[in-house]
Amino acid sequence: MSILRMPAVMAETGHRSHASIYGAIKAGLFTKPVSIGERAVGWPDDEVKAINAARIAGKSDADIKALVKRLHSKRTELAV
Repeated sequence: MSILRMPAVMAETGHRSHASIYGAIKAGLFTKPVSIGERAVGWPDDEVKAINAARIAGKSDADIKALVKRLHSKRTELAV
C-alpha cells in the first residue's frame, strides 16, 4: 500500500481542485486524509482505487457513502 498526496489523488480521480476533494469528503463521498507528517496528508491508494472502481461501476452516491464508511472502519481495525 502506498499513500497518495493531493496532486496524485486529483490525477487519479479527475477532481480539478483541492476544494472539490474536500467537498466530496464533507459529503461522505470520499475518505478523509491520513496524517503523514506535521503538515502533510495523503490517502491510501487502495481507498482511492476502491472509490474509483465504484464510480466506474456506476454505483450510486448512497453506495459510495456506504463504501467510504467501510473503508474508514477498516482503517480502525488495522490500527488495533
